[in-house]
Amino acid sequence: MTGKDSIYATEQEVRDFTFDANVVEVFPDMIQRSVPGYATIVSTMGKLAGQYAQSNSNLYDLGCSLGAVTLSMRRNIDKENCRIIAVDNSQPMVERCQMHLKGFKSDVPVDVQLGDINELEVSNASVVAMNFTLQFIPQAQRAAVLEKIYQGLKPGGVLLLSEKIKGENDIKDNLLIDLHHDFKRHNGYSELEISQKRTAIENVMRTDSLSTHKNRLEQIGFAHTQVWYQCFNFCSLVAIK
Repeated sequence: MTGKDSIYATEQEVRDFTFDANVVEVFPDMIQRSVPGYATIVSTMGKLAGQYAQSNSNLYDLGCSLGAVTLSMRRNIDKENCRIIAVDNSQPMVERCQMHLKGFKSDVPVDVQLGDINELEVSNASVVAMNFTLQFIPQAQRAAVLEKIYQGLKPGGVLLLSEKIKGENDIKDNLLIDLHHDFKRHNGYSELEISQKRTAIENVMRTDSLSTHKNRLEQIGFAHTQVWYQCFNFCSLVAIK
């Protein structure tokens, strides 16, 4: 059982957002009320993982949080001798993810690790998922992380990338922001909650435009990149090696 997200419901001194124990307790509610189409994104990432998984390979869920994408991937994998490696840098998230995984039986083993994605070695990978994770890595380090993933992917392997994006100019960006804020209002967030959450997250999450993401992936070497989902300023892509 998880609680309702009311972290920013009262006026407070707003600190930088962290994935701490308080966030873990309300994370499912927070993400469903904040990210349009989240359930569709998670289920589709699992289906794509099942499509591109290769026998005798690793699948990675980088920034696994509570394990939603890990579970979705595991439900869809039917190839032999696959292993999922789920990584997050939040101890409370890792502990709760391990609890969730114990409740689901599967022949696909999962190794949940506490770690820094910047220091992780990716190897023998057929699928790497980053579901709203890259946006929390400093922009100057993103190309290096993606390059490491690319080098660790087997031929025909894929990167499944979901990100909050910014518009290509101020007018487009403001339109997307307004639509997203209206979505949050519709889901019961107050103006105070929207404002304080935006303040909390602005220093820890720097968004890139869709064109920046596509150009970076192309420069690294991915042969094909396709957007398969977008609603407002939330976007999911598949990049094929």
